Amino acid sequence: MRAAQFKLTWSGATVAGALSAVGASLCCAAPLVLVALGLGGAWLGRLTALEPLRPLWLALTGLFFAVAGYRLYVRAEDCPPEQICATPSVRQRQRIAFWAVGVVASALVAFPWYAEYLF
Repeated sequence: MRAAQFKLTWSGATVAGALSAVGASLCCAAPLVLVALGLGGAWLGRLTALEPLRPLWLALTGLFFAVAGYRLYVRAEDCPPEQICATPSVRQRQRIAFWAVGVVASALVAFPWYAEYLF
């Protein structure tokens, strides 16, 4: 029996990078966002306990975005010419989506460094 092969596409790596950026900002940005939404409570302070895990989340974010960039720019996915994924406009939209998600993820990751200047 053959083992299942796992292939991480650029879109999967981009989504994983965005989720890990959210994980990296849970200790700092999430309490502020939840308070702004009107949610509060004693449990909200417990999110700061996640700060020791922040370097791990930052490393995962960088790794996933590096994989996504590699799959999108260096080693593009194999696509038969008759399929829609082979057109230049599709590749351009994929790159725009990659950079848009990257900017939002960067803002989430950098939140602790610029949060003190917001208020």
